[in-house]
Amino acid sequence: MKKVLTLILAGMMAMSMAACGGNSETSDTASSGASTESDWEYISDKGEMIIGMTLFAPMNYKEGDELVGFETEFAEAVCEKLGITPVFQEIDWNSKEIELNAKNIDCIWNGMTITDDLKQNMSISTPYMTNRQVMVTKAENVDTYAQSVDGAIVVAENGSAGNTLATTDEFFANASYTAVDSQAKALMDVESGSSDVAIVDYVLSIGSIGEGTEYADLEVIESREFGNEEYGVAFRQGSDVTEKVNEAMQELAADGTLNEIASKYKLEKMMLLN
Repeated sequence: MKKVLTLILAGMMAMSMAACGGNSETSDTASSGASTESDWEYISDKGEMIIGMTLFAPMNYKEGDELVGFETEFAEAVCEKLGITPVFQEIDWNSKEIELNAKNIDCIWNGMTITDDLKQNMSISTPYMTNRQVMVTKAENVDTYAQSVDGAIVVAENGSAGNTLATTDEFFANASYTAVDSQAKALMDVESGSSDVAIVDYVLSIGSIGEGTEYADLEVIESREFGNEEYGVAFRQGSDVTEKVNEAMQELAADGTLNEIASKYKLEKMMLLN
């Protein structure tokens, strides 16, 4: 009887240890943050990629009711290669990371400047275009603000590279700075006279200001430069979609499609992929 009891107890202990070992393994996997979920499977199962963007000429903007622009056509060409439908969704640029991680959007594709902070929190595509931040003001004020913006009212889009420049560069230390909700709003504020200087992407200024545009009296302060940047597309951290998009981008560059789209919007000199 004692022998039988001992065998039963030994069996129960072995089962208990095995269960504990299984729980420990599960716990280790969970604590490591590892996930077997494929972002590509999630997107391809839906059959569409939701693209977060703002209205930002010449990247994404409206002609009547139609959304057009370099990024619009670029994203459409990539999605066609991937066999999915692009769905463009306007977002608050300052909340882009929140929107992405909440899966309200699947990527950010809208002239996004690559930064070290973004690379730590997102998966970023191959850089495809160069850019820089520029100051835009009324033509009669170009020489003045090229020297100093002390006391001037400066605006830039909240959450943008222009916002970072305005709040970190010593040149703007004595300016009165206000963040606005878009680069288009920054230009409108300067045009109306409610602000003196707008910090915007250089690509925005191409075809958007000067003679023949609705901002004919605005100019870029060409004599004041703030360094080069690169644009990329952002996906969720660790996303396997990034590599698929990179491959499609390279194919579009190789067959000339990308340069054709860029030329249409006068951006061919800004391209990094060829």
